[in-house]
Amino acid sequence: MQKFRIYLILALTAVAGNVWAQMPNGEYLEGRGSKSAVILAHGQGLDPDSQVVGPLRKAVNRELGFHTLSLQMPVLPGRIGPELFQQYASTFPEAYQRIQAAIDFLRKEKGVERVYLMGYSMGGRMTSAFLANNPDAGVVGFIGVGLWAGGTEPLNTNLNLRKVKIPVIDIYAESDQDLKFAEFRKPFVSDRFKQVPIPGAKHDYRGYDKQIADIVIGWLREQEPK
Repeated sequence: MQKFRIYLILALTAVAGNVWAQMPNGEYLEGRGSKSAVILAHGQGLDPDSQVVGPLRKAVNRELGFHTLSLQMPVLPGRIGPELFQQYASTFPEAYQRIQAAIDFLRKEKGVERVYLMGYSMGGRMTSAFLANNPDAGVVGFIGVGLWAGGTEPLNTNLNLRKVKIPVIDIYAESDQDLKFAEFRKPFVSDRFKQVPIPGAKHDYRGYDKQIADIVIGWLREQEPK
């Protein structure tokens, strides 16, 4: 009898695992019956409602009615800065798990059919690496803001994006180091890969939330089935 109970519990757990997915840690906004969603990943040492991702998740949900899920990505202790970024390579497997958990949650629990992935700064490194290593994840488009390169794979966004075959919008500050990294991606520009500079912006993009939202929302409208 005891063995039967154990087998029954295992069977029920396996069945439940096929139909239920837990929401990963983050900030979620329900879509208005939409079949589309945007998953967002914040910058180094930040959080799901911080600069860039916080205003953008709200704007996309408000203007398009999409589900938005801004994830809490792995954060290492220490001062935010370029000297710490290479240590983040050790967190990428965990970042991939969180992104995949978000995809599973949106599909299984919210009926989402079209998933877009967005990353800012370190979040851009993580999300582009996820796409480069998981081409069959079912993501239909990538939104990058303030994408930095430097380092080796998987940290180097430029190397990651060479492997990404889905539509991409690459938004960068025209008055900061963002421009230097974006210059290397100019050969990627095509019908599938779009670059948009924001004059006057710095890498923190403070004061430019509306410009980012307008660019992203316009691009998302272009990607959605007519």
